Amino acid sequence: MDNTSIITQVANPKEEDILSSCQEKVSQSNSSLKKHRNRSIFSPFFCCFRDYNAEPPATNNKTCSLPPPAEENSSPPKCDQVQVIPIPSPPAKYLLPEVSINDYGKNCVVIDLDETLVHSSFKPISNADFIVPVEIDGTVHQVYVLKRPHVDEFLQKMGELFECVLFTASLAKYADPVADLLDRCGVFRARLFRESCVFHRGNYVKDLSRLGRELNKVIIVDNSPASYIFHPENAVPVQSWFDDMTDTELLDLLPLFEDLSKETDVYSVLQSLRAR
Repeated sequence: MDNTSIITQVANPKEEDILSSCQEKVSQSNSSLKKHRNRSIFSPFFCCFRDYNAEPPATNNKTCSLPPPAEENSSPPKCDQVQVIPIPSPPAKYLLPEVSINDYGKNCVVIDLDETLVHSSFKPISNADFIVPVEIDGTVHQVYVLKRPHVDEFLQKMGELFECVLFTASLAKYADPVADLLDRCGVFRARLFRESCVFHRGNYVKDLSRLGRELNKVIIVDNSPASYIFHPENAVPVQSWFDDMTDTELLDLLPLFEDLSKETDVYSVLQSLRAR
């Protein structure tokens, strides 16, 4: 397993050439949302994922022919009495536990890690906030982690307003210790890693329908549109962050989330923003 397979990141244009196949894949809804914020940092995204126009895999409804139960002292049913009875889908094993008492009535916010809250590198960073040891194939490697500006204030406020969930496509062996250092106050009620994603058309997709929460009460904050291609209407997109210490995007998002925290249906706010 190589280093890059541990952390799921977008390409940093300062560190490597942008792939020639990269194209601007931000939807019109995302563009409208960024215009509403009216900040220069909300520039168009450039991503290197393979396909954003993907649909969730279709599920097949199975049916089974079963005879009706025989009444007492009656003969077995004849073939023409056989009924077609649909088999219900087995109960879903949701990714999240039941909502805690403290979070009852709150909307749920799913927050990405890499390039949304932090930027990590296997190359030494002189001003790293954390250095996390990660074991790969028997060898311990040091991961240098930079915190995005205002991330502490952002998480504190989000923890007050929402049921917060960390959802990253990176492996737990890296992301879990980073989350321990980043989230000192226990803002994240749950942490989900790569194994909780759906691998679809070359991308690790975060399927919000598997969380066990009403979708009209779920918001995903992520720098990668590929991560939420199943539920773009639930997304608050953010620009990928690498090392710009003047960045204020997390701070600028707080008024929007204060409004969303008061909504019983988050679509009403997100859709109205896209319509502007």
